[in-house]
Amino acid sequence: MNEDELVVKFEPFKEIVIMEHNFFSSPDDLARFTSVIAGGKLAGVYWADGVAFLYFPLPVSTETAAKELVENKRVYWTFVGYALLPKYQSTIETKEKIIVPVIDMSANPMFRKVAGYLKGQKSSV
Repeated sequence: MNEDELVVKFEPFKEIVIMEHNFFSSPDDLARFTSVIAGGKLAGVYWADGVAFLYFPLPVSTETAAKELVENKRVYWTFVGYALLPKYQSTIETKEKIIVPVIDMSANPMFRKVAGYLKGQKSSV
């Protein structure tokens, strides 16, 4: 293939389907949950627009999920755990000395949109 023939284009997701979500009353509770599900391995959470969260995507190894991704630009997140964290901080440290890194994804429009959705869910709880 000639390099001049190569086309690079951006096609963002059109839809993220969140199948289950859980609001944690504090960033510490989210950090504890993250630590437990990671089985003691290092795991982090994302942050955008005042919300810290982690998510579990449905693997696209299934034919249905792959078809949704390719044909409809739709992805499924099976679970999202989140807590309000008004100001970004690089780690969350609990009283038990569990330290969870926080990755600032506020520059990403998709993560900002998810954060806005989650904030709306929190206000309806």
